[in-house]
Amino acid sequence: MPPIISIVGKSKSGKTTLLEKLIPELKRRGYRIGTIKHAHHGFTLDSKGKDSARHRAAGADAVIVSAPETMAMIKNHADESLSNLATYLQDMDLVIAEGFKSDDQPKIEVCRADNHKSPIHPIVNQLIAFVSDTNIDMSVPKFGLEDIEHLTDWIENRYL
Repeated sequence: MPPIISIVGKSKSGKTTLLEKLIPELKRRGYRIGTIKHAHHGFTLDSKGKDSARHRAAGADAVIVSAPETMAMIKNHADESLSNLATYLQDMDLVIAEGFKSDDQPKIEVCRADNHKSPIHPIVNQLIAFVSDTNIDMSVPKFGLEDIEHLTDWIENRYL
């Protein structure tokens, strides 16, 4: 299993923006990166009338749609834990999740002064780093919102 890190924070804290900066830097360094996004309110991948939706409507428990150089899988599952979902990304060097603040995985919290007065304070022993433009002092390494190279160095040295 590859190492798993969760990017957590309140809504509009910049979690996705951080991932959009972190992933290309890790890729530039030669790593295969898998991501898992927690969708609290569900999502639709296979549209009504499409063959994949028809397969699911017929009762398929899993459907893979394949095209040149890409694939997508839709699978019924009862275990939404991050460690279970990460088993689908075993060929990656690192799995980065967005969300999953309640799962038992290492977490990097993002907190922006414009949107939040305080961090979410995940379980202390799971918080491994803090990314923020605030003066909040945490007991873990702190990185600025634009300090992607140093954050990547830190992740690389600790997990890769």
